[in-house]
Amino acid sequence: MEPLINPADQPEHAGPEYVLHLFITGATPNSTRAVRNIKDICEQHLKGRYELLIVDIYQQPELAQQEDLIGVPTLIKRRPGLVRRLVGDLSDYERVLKALGIMPTLGHE
Repeated sequence: MEPLINPADQPEHAGPEYVLHLFITGATPNSTRAVRNIKDICEQHLKGRYELLIVDIYQQPELAQQEDLIGVPTLIKRRPGLVRRLVGDLSDYERVLKALGIMPTLGHE
């Protein structure tokens, strides 16, 4: 007879809470800033709860075509909730946090 397994005792296998895809164009200043800004935001607000995929559209143009990008850099939030897109270097932290559904912590500009 197999032992009964309580699903609540099982580790969470659903993957990261936040799934983010950042589309960039090589090492341009805007792309470099966008990468740095989203990594900072993720480490400060989503540590251990996110997956960040960075796609250089010069190296993987087929992925950019699938997304119908209107500008680059573009951040696409796949999860949680509705898919959201942000275009730009992601330097407006308040706007990025709002788009990600994160309440900013006190003391951060």
